[in-house]
Order: sequence, then structure tokens, then C-alpha cells
Amino acid sequence: MIPDLLEIPTLHAAYAAGTITPQTLIEALYARIETYTDRAVFISLVPKEEALAAASALGDTSLPLYGIPYVVKDNIDVASMPTTAACPDFAYTAERDATVVTKLREAGAILIGKTNLDQFATGLNGTRSPYGAPRSVFNADYISGGSSSGSAVAVAAGLAAFSLGTDTAGSGRVPAACNNIVGLKPSIGRISAAGVVPACKSLDCVAVFANSAADAMAVLRVAEGYDEADAYSRKPREVVLPVVPRLGVLAEKDRDFADDTQAAALYAAAVAKAAELGWQVTEIDYTPLRDVAALLYGGAYVAERLAAVKDFFVTHADAFDPTVRRIIGGAQKFSAADAFTDIYRVQALRHAAQAELAKCDALLLPTAPTIFTVAEMLEQPVKRNSTLGLYTNFVNLLDLAAIALPAGFRENGLPFGVTFIGPAFADASLAGYASTLHAAIGAGAGVSRKQPQARYTAPAPEEVTVVVAGAHLSGMVLNHELVNLGARLVSATTTAPDYKLYALATTPPKPGLTHTPGFSGCGIAVEVWALTPENFGRFVAALPAPMGIGRVTLADGSVHPGFLCEAYALEGATDITSFGGWRAYRASLT
Repeated sequence: MIPDLLEIPTLHAAYAAGTITPQTLIEALYARIETYTDRAVFISLVPKEEALAAASALGDTSLPLYGIPYVVKDNIDVASMPTTAACPDFAYTAERDATVVTKLREAGAILIGKTNLDQFATGLNGTRSPYGAPRSVFNADYISGGSSSGSAVAVAAGLAAFSLGTDTAGSGRVPAACNNIVGLKPSIGRISAAGVVPACKSLDCVAVFANSAADAMAVLRVAEGYDEADAYSRKPREVVLPVVPRLGVLAEKDRDFADDTQAAALYAAAVAKAAELGWQVTEIDYTPLRDVAALLYGGAYVAERLAAVKDFFVTHADAFDPTVRRIIGGAQKFSAADAFTDIYRVQALRHAAQAELAKCDALLLPTAPTIFTVAEMLEQPVKRNSTLGLYTNFVNLLDLAAIALPAGFRENGLPFGVTFIGPAFADASLAGYASTLHAAIGAGAGVSRKQPQARYTAPAPEEVTVVVAGAHLSGMVLNHELVNLGARLVSATTTAPDYKLYALATTPPKPGLTHTPGFSGCGIAVEVWALTPENFGRFVAALPAPMGIGRVTLADGSVHPGFLCEAYALEGATDITSFGGWRAYRASLT
């Protein structure tokens, strides 16, 4: 029996057990596609016989995507198949696979079709295609999201295990929210865009839709890699974020949900669930990010869309969807000077945005403020598209990574989603957060709403420990300095017996921990905290004299960096060792 929720580990387990084969799965999926009521999902299908032949030709069962069926957005080249970008007059037959398709094929994945999209990937709603408008899997009156409309619906409807889209302004995230699946927008250049029809070449990313963060990351690990054929390709590296993150969330003044009160409540619930997980939640000022987002379509940056199809636009303007023609044609009014003005504007806003991003390890934002009916979208195609991009448009302009995940349902059964956004190349850490929150919220995946079985655990960051004995202890006046740097409490313990604690002759008194060889006491109460090497450096750099960092031996014999007091500062100090620690000493004064 073919599972409703197609997950990579589940399918591999079924293959290993012999309960299904890649061939029987392909047969079943083509039958599902044949009976699926939304005929706008696909632009073209791989002939079933070819897909079955590809399944039969698989040999090495250890391939990471052995027998896994997938689909691609029809602005991604597949050898011998037409690439339309949802514009029939633009269509051409690709001579070779896009780099990413080659990698997936070599990893054992089986392509079954090419999916619909907003024409030339211009839109976040899914209604701008002559091949029809795919609909949300939960209600055919509502949009699927775009521009990677068919790719998201195919996964959510159980027609493919994963899919490829593209994401310039949110096209790999908004459709995920509209269909209750995961949408991974990798760092720019992490997956090659060679063989992809560009929308904005400097910003485009190949995106991955899947039922879980684990599956999305499995695909990313196959698809990533530097490619000389893509001028914007970058060698993958890992930026590892803290296991227990500080999350930036919207302040109340910035929570714009286009009057969708249930979406607002679901976002608040997602933030509360993150806090329940022990993650620190900090409000940020969204203003600079919102201002960057507005420039992607509201300024000269839209000229990059014209640059991508300029020659075709000049000779075939009538072949364009009317709204797409209006957007791309509107770029003609901008000059090179206008483009540089907006580049300078984004750079200025980048500084303001970085000040907000520095308050947290990652952002937790709504994926989209609301979801519209197809009729509503067609009434106000530009204004409502801008609404959908309120929380997505800034991400690529600021070179950030993102992953969207399901976050619950409105009373009418329509899904809502949230997105983690963080530094470039922090894709794995963000996926770890997404996997944890996805499971905690319990919204399941796709139209089945079944909870994914696969979980993704991000690599733990390299950490440095530090022993604190005074005002940086939990709950004390300077503890926020550690917390704000993403530090986590490892343990509360005591030093070895040969340490003394002093109240220094400062105003107010500061604690001074000293190593005193030959002294044998009960040890001083301390805490061990862990933080990244980078943040440890920041912490140490901010320490005032006479505090310094030395080596502190704990009761268990382990040795860690920790606060020690310079000897000269003990003049006039009071020995408070008998209190056993700074907290007890301070309590005695009240």
C-alpha cells in the first residue's frame, strides 16, 4: 500500500522490506495524478513508460534518493523536455538537464513531471499562468501560492515525495504555507541555478518542497555544490547556530495580517510554542526589513526581471500574462541611475536591518499574512501579491537563508505557516529549528495532515564553556549579557576546594574568585555556561578590570575557562568564602 504521506525514510524502509518497489510506487503515483481533480498542477509529465524504465534501471539501493519520485517547476531544464516558464511562445526543448536535475538523477531520484508556475516566476499567488491556476489542496476556491504553485501542490497532494521550485521573493515559501508543507529556501548559490530560467539572476534560488525538514535537507545535501556554470554559485559552508536559539519575532505594531485575525492568533501561538521549547523570544523592529521588502517590486530592482527576458519581451510582449507584462514592462521607466539609487538604499537599510538581526540568532516570522481566494487575487493582482510578500521579499536582498513550515489551521480548514530566517549558510540550523517546532505544533503535512515521522537534528555548534561565580549567575543582574549572546546553562556546580571568594572594595562590591593553593574549603558555587567561540570572544572583550579569564578547576576535576580576579584587586576586599557563593552572600545583605 502506498502511503498518503510520502517521506524519504518511509519509502526507503518499504523498499527494503519489499512491501513496495520503485516501479509500483511510480504506477500508483501516475494513477493518482490521472484522477487528481486539479488539472492545473502539471504543465508536462514524463511519459509513464520512461519513469518506469528509470525506476527499473536503478541498481544501487544505497543511493541517497534511491527510487524517490519528484517533480520540478517548469522553469528548470530537463533534457528533451520543453521548458515553458508558463509562456507557450517562449517554450524551448532543453538540450541538457539543469545541474540540479543531473545531481538528483545521479542520486537515484525519479522525475515524473514539470509543474505549473506564475509566468516567468513573477508572482507569489499562482494565478498568472495560461495553463490555469493551481488551487490550495484544502479548498479549491483559494490560491495555491506561487510562483512555485504546481510544485507545492504536487507534494501536498501526495503526487510526489519532494519537488523543486525557485525562490526570488518568496516563491519557495508562500506556496508551502498555502498547502501545509515545508519550503526550504537555501542560501543564494548553495544550489546551482545553471539551467534555470532566471527571474532576478542575482537573487534566484532553487527551492525544495517536502513534507518534513529532514526530507528537504536530504535533498539539499544531494543538490548543493559549487558550479562553474552558475556565476552566482558559492561553495557550501556551514554556519552553525546555537541549539537553543534567541528568536526575533514581530512586535505587536508590526503584526500585519490583512485583517486575518485567525492568522494573527496562529502566529502568536507559534511564538508561544517556541517559548515553551525553552527558546528565548525577543521582539525586533521590523521597519528596516519591511522597507527592504518594498524595494524588490516597488523600485528599480524590478528591472532585473526585464533584463532576464528583455529580447523576448521586445518581440513578444503580447505573449505575456497581462499582470506579468505590466510588472516587467513597468521596469522600462527606470534608468541605470535609478537602479544604483535603490542599490544604495538597500545598503543603507542593510545596516539598520543588521542591528535588529544582531538581537537574535534567527527570525520567526509569518510566512504570509493571509491567504486569498482566486477571485480576490484576480480583483487586485498587484496589491494582494504585495501583501503575500510582506514577510518574504527582503530575505534574498539581504542574503539570508529561510525555511517555511506548517503552523496550524484556521477554523475554515485553511493552513497557516511560519518561517525561520537566518544568516546565509545557516540552512542546517534553521532546518533543525523547523523540525522541532513543526513537531511541537503538530500541524502535520500536506492534505493528509499526518505528522511526519522523519526528524532533522542540526549539527551542534562548536562551543566554549565559561565558569561564572558572581553577577552573571542565573537570575542575577548581569546574566542577560550571557543570554543575549546565545549562551546556554550547562550545569550548576562548585569549584575545587582550593578557591576563595571575595567581595571587592568597589562600589557596588564586585565578586572576586581566586585560586588559593593550600586552602581547603567546601568549594564556591558556580555555573558553567556554553557559547560559540565567536560570542565567547565578544563576552571576554567586554569584561571590565579587574576581572579576567583564567582556568578554573571544578569539583569533578574538569578545568574550564572562567572568571578570576587579578591579585591587586584584593586589597581592602572582604573574604566571603564562608557563604559558599555570591548568591548566598547577596542574600545575606537583604
